[in-house]
Amino acid sequence: MQIQDNLIHIHQQISQACQQTNRLADSVQLLAVSKTKTVQDIQQAINAGQQAFGENYVQEGVEKIQYFAQKGIPLTWHFIGPLQSNKSRLVAEHFDWMQTLDRVKIAERLNKQRPMGKPPLNVLIQINISDENSKAGIQPKEMLGLAKHIENLPHLRLRGLMAIPAPTDNMPQQKMALSAMYVLFEQLKKAFPEQQIDTLSMGMTSDMETAIACGSTMVRIGTAIFGKRHYSTN
Repeated sequence: MQIQDNLIHIHQQISQACQQTNRLADSVQLLAVSKTKTVQDIQQAINAGQQAFGENYVQEGVEKIQYFAQKGIPLTWHFIGPLQSNKSRLVAEHFDWMQTLDRVKIAERLNKQRPMGKPPLNVLIQINISDENSKAGIQPKEMLGLAKHIENLPHLRLRGLMAIPAPTDNMPQQKMALSAMYVLFEQLKKAFPEQQIDTLSMGMTSDMETAIACGSTMVRIGTAIFGKRHYSTN
């Protein structure tokens, strides 16, 4: 029941944040970040109506995707972690979305490895909006070049942008980074009007309300749904 209650509470928070900025509540999608969580935890979320899940680790995510596919439960799976070239085939073959695309090489591999019977892989370009050396993502000035390359890959479908701004307690600084992402999102839509650019993935537990106020269309929430993560000590 705890996971169900948590989901109800988060949906209320999303609705309130949308109301404060005159947005429709259904204009923001909730992505449940299920990395390190068990299939039993995910099943509880499914029972509460959640259908979109995000995984950071390729092999762990594939095992969960296969488990629920065998049960005949239709879900949408997003890969939201850093992707090494040697793991790209697993993402191309099993996931519905790839949110952390930041290299032409990975884009080309995903396009080549996407099975013919599947629809194009939905992809988001990850922007390093806070210019952190430790973070993945491209610089804003590189966005249109990578987007142009993706546009020419038939087995990928560019859907928008993703970012993980640097954590900060400085609200103006936080809002500045999130607002900058929205500007880039609008720039991308204008530059590629024929593409289905409709997703701005930003906002986690700590900055969800601010992200929604700044135009996010998808928030990625893990701990507030499932509790603290459990990492293997092996």
